[in-house]
Amino acid sequence: MSGAAGGGVSGTGHGGVSGGQNGGATDRTRAAYDEVAASYAAMIPDTRYEAAVDLAMVKHFVDAIAARPAAVLDAGCGTGRMISYLTSLDSELDIAGSDLSPAMLDQARGVHPELELVQGDNAALPFADARFDGVLAWYSTIHTPPHQLGEVFGEFHRVLRPSGVLLLGFQAGTGDRRLDRPYGHDVDLTAYLHHTPYVRDALATAGFSTVAVLDRGPRGVEKHAQGFVLAGRA
Repeated sequence: MSGAAGGGVSGTGHGGVSGGQNGGATDRTRAAYDEVAASYAAMIPDTRYEAAVDLAMVKHFVDAIAARPAAVLDAGCGTGRMISYLTSLDSELDIAGSDLSPAMLDQARGVHPELELVQGDNAALPFADARFDGVLAWYSTIHTPPHQLGEVFGEFHRVLRPSGVLLLGFQAGTGDRRLDRPYGHDVDLTAYLHHTPYVRDALATAGFSTVAVLDRGPRGVEKHAQGFVLAGRA
C-alpha cells in the first residue's frame, strides 16, 4: 500500500503494501488496508507530508530513467497519490501500479481510471520480465521483515529492463512496532524499520548498484528517520 513518507499521519508511514511476508501476515496486511482505504485516501491525498528533499529524490529517480517514453511501475501504489506526482513531473511516463489491497486499488482507479492498476504482491509481481524502465517502491516495504527484502528486490530486478532504475523510500532504523489505530481504525498492522546499509547490501545481492543514498532525521510528527536509496539494475 502506498503510505506517507515518514509517518505524517499518526506515525504510520505512507508508501504502499509490499509482500515478502508469510501467508498469514500478508493476509492481515491486506485486510487492514482494505479497511482503512477510504480513510487513507482522505487523510493522505497527495504529497503534502513529504519533505522537499524526499521529493527531490523522486525527481532524481525520474531524471535517471534514460528512455522516453518510459515504462514505470509504482510497486505498492496504494491510492495512487505518487502516480499523480510522477505524472506531474513528466508526461512521458507510462505508469502502471500494483498493490496488495483491492480496496486501495479501487481508490486509485477512481483517480487514474485510464491506467493499468492490478492487485499483486511485491514478492510475486504480476508483470513480465524486463517490462519496466523504472520501479518506484515508496514506503511499500514497511510491512516486509528485513530478512525477506531480498525476495522483493529480486522481483524488482526481474521486472526491470537492463539499466533500469529503482527508488526505495522507507523508515530507517532497526526493529518493528505494532501500529496504534492507523488511520483511525482498529486493525492489525506491524511495520518494520530498515537499516540503510542492510538495504544496500540486499540490493547488491539482488543485482543492483547503488546510485544515491539519502538518510534524514525525523521532522514534525515523524517518529523515525527516513531512508531513500536509488539503485540501477546491472
